[in-house]
Amino acid sequence: MFQRIRYRLLLSYLVVFASLLGLFAIAVRFAFTRSLSEQITDKLIGIGKVAAANVELEKGRLTVETDFRPQDLIAYHQGLQWFDTQGNLITQQGKTVLTLPFLPSKMVQIQTGKVPIQVVTVPIITSENGELVGYVRVSQSLEEFDETLQKLDWVLGGGIIITLVFSGIGGILLTRQAMQPIEESFQKLKQFTADASHELRSPLMAIKINAELPLEYPEEIGPKDAEKFQAIASATNQMTRLTEDLLLLARTDKVPTQNRESINLTSILEKLIQLYKPQAEAKQINLKFQLIANLQLIGDSVQLTRLFTNLVENALYYTPSGGIVEIKTSRVGSQLYVNVQDTGLGIAPEHIDKVFERFWRTDQSRSYWSGGSGLGLAIAQAIAQNHGGLISVTSQLGVGSCFTVRLPTS
Repeated sequence: MFQRIRYRLLLSYLVVFASLLGLFAIAVRFAFTRSLSEQITDKLIGIGKVAAANVELEKGRLTVETDFRPQDLIAYHQGLQWFDTQGNLITQQGKTVLTLPFLPSKMVQIQTGKVPIQVVTVPIITSENGELVGYVRVSQSLEEFDETLQKLDWVLGGGIIITLVFSGIGGILLTRQAMQPIEESFQKLKQFTADASHELRSPLMAIKINAELPLEYPEEIGPKDAEKFQAIASATNQMTRLTEDLLLLARTDKVPTQNRESINLTSILEKLIQLYKPQAEAKQINLKFQLIANLQLIGDSVQLTRLFTNLVENALYYTPSGGIVEIKTSRVGSQLYVNVQDTGLGIAPEHIDKVFERFWRTDQSRSYWSGGSGLGLAIAQAIAQNHGGLISVTSQLGVGSCFTVRLPTS
């Protein structure tokens, strides 16, 4: 039980921590990408201004006398294009040039494709009268930009994974340390429950014997005294069953199944059906069954009988007259499945997770006097887990419930 809680705590911690790291990584990547993009844009604007300064207007025509060397532009994966005011290409340098239509209204353009390219368009203004005479378009390959981002992604991703690994190791130690006092307290509580239940056996037996003895000679006591002794005997039986249930739970949680032997599960279920058939008929409940012959497994026959007794009793109690309780078995590989299905009250969705809790009842009005201590399903689940299995439940209000027991064959 506590191991599952530790795993859930550790998983919750890692999920929260991973989410925070992910958000941090996204923020870092966004800020880095924006800063790097702005740097590239500023650099291209600077190049464009220098290229614009090398343009002269002679007799209404633009002449370009560039100081840029083509080999340098190629080496830096850059390109230059000069346009007149009508958007006609005058000349260009470098291999990395934009193929998109010339749009002087858009200062920054990005061309996607196999090789992404960013371009900045800079206007050419004459120094004499400030007249617009043309445009310079500066292109820059974004391959290095993408490679830089890819390296950043690897660094951030690797950092997150390494951090989560070390955080997981630390989380295991922390959760174990945090759960240790709770586990120790729970073990002491279980030991106290087992000791108290064991010590209560003798006085309860003495009360039961002394209460039942006068009832064997009713002629020597009055009717009112007989009712009192019957109430004492009934209460004693309830207390005895409760202490036995608590003792069984304490021992089942603490000690693994000892009397392990080859068991015919089909035989156990058939005997239970014969045992509870009169009770079902008295309540006008159709007790149906579909059993596979000779289902063998290794386990404790006494505990497994108690497990299915609790499930059948629970189904019969919560199924109204005219209802159906059906027991079915199946085998999937090395796993045996037993379904105990009823057409009873059903369980609300918000209560499904509580049905195996100790002292919890679907019908809150059900009291100890009606025979229910609220420990039956908890005991059944403990026995199933003690055999390496599990009990699951599906239910719908007003339709019924189905408890499925999964047990390994060995």
